Amino acid sequence: MPRLLAAIALMWTTLGAHAQDTCPHRGDLDALYCDANKDLLADAPKDSAKLKNPSTLVFTYTPVEDPAKYENIFKPFTDHLAQCTGKKVVFYQVQNNAAQIEAMRSGRLHVGGFSTGPTVFAVNKAGAIPFAVKGDAKGYQGYNLITVVKASSAMQKPADLKGKKVAHTSPSSNSGHLAPLALMPGQGLAPGKDYDIKFSGKHDQSILGVGTGDYDAAHVASDVFDRMADRGQIKEADFRIIYRSQRFPTSSFAYAHDLAPDLASKMLKCFADYRFPPEMQKNFDGADRFVSINYARDWDVVRTVDKAAESTAKK
Repeated sequence: MPRLLAAIALMWTTLGAHAQDTCPHRGDLDALYCDANKDLLADAPKDSAKLKNPSTLVFTYTPVEDPAKYENIFKPFTDHLAQCTGKKVVFYQVQNNAAQIEAMRSGRLHVGGFSTGPTVFAVNKAGAIPFAVKGDAKGYQGYNLITVVKASSAMQKPADLKGKKVAHTSPSSNSGHLAPLALMPGQGLAPGKDYDIKFSGKHDQSILGVGTGDYDAAHVASDVFDRMADRGQIKEADFRIIYRSQRFPTSSFAYAHDLAPDLASKMLKCFADYRFPPEMQKNFDGADRFVSINYARDWDVVRTVDKAAESTAKK
C-alpha cells in the first residue's frame, strides 16, 4: 500500500508539472485550468475531444434559501432553455455552495447561478465562466452587506457586537462571511477575535436565527432580507439594520469552461433573449432579464474583499 500511494503521488506530481509546463499563465486558477489570455477565466480545452456537448443540460441556482423554491421559480426559464437549445434541462438541487462548486468542477453541472462570493471560488476552483446577472433595462442588480439585530436590541453599531453571538452564513459567502472579515475591522469589530463566528449555513437561517434569539446579530445580504420581508417570512419591523456596506453585484450565472463553443454561444443567446414572466419578476425584486457582465471588471470589488478577508483571517 505505501508503494501504491507513493506511485499515485508521483503520478499527480508529474501531471501537475506537465500542466504547468504547457500553461503559460494560470493566475489564481486551479492547476486543472489555464488562463493564457489573462482574462482571469479558464480557457476552453484546446483538445476538441475534451469539449462537452451533453444531451441533457444540468442547471442549478445558488442555495441562499430553500433550493426547492428555486426549482419552481426557474421552471419557466428552464422550459425556455430546453426549447431554445433543443436539449433536455434538469434542475439540480444543491444544499450548499461547496456542493455546487464541486458539481461543476467534477463535470456534473453545466450552468447555474452562483452567489457573489462563491462566484470567485467557482471561477478559480471549478472553471466557471460568469456571463450574466439578473437585472433590467437599467443594468444588473446589486445588494449590500447588512448587519441585522432584533429591533429591541440595545446594540446600535458593529462595535457593540463584541462578545456576542454573531451569525455568518458559510466560508465562501461574500456578504455572509468574506465581506464582514474585510469590512468589520474598519467598524471597530474583528470577526473571529472579538466574537466567535457561528456559521448558520444560509442567509435565511441567519436572519431567522436572530429572530428566534439563537444569534444576537447576523451579517447577511440585503436582497435576501428584503425578499423574506416581501414574502412575509419575517416582519421587517422586528429587525434593525446597524450597518450597511457599499453595493455588490448579486448572483452571477456561469457555465462550465469545457462546454462546446457552439453550445455555449447558443445558450448565452437563450439567456440574453429571455424576459422573465411576472412571477419571476416578483421573486427577483423586479428583475426582468439576464444582463451580460464582464467578470474581470464587475467582480473586481468582490475579489478585493476576498483578498482583504483572507489577509485579515491570517492575522
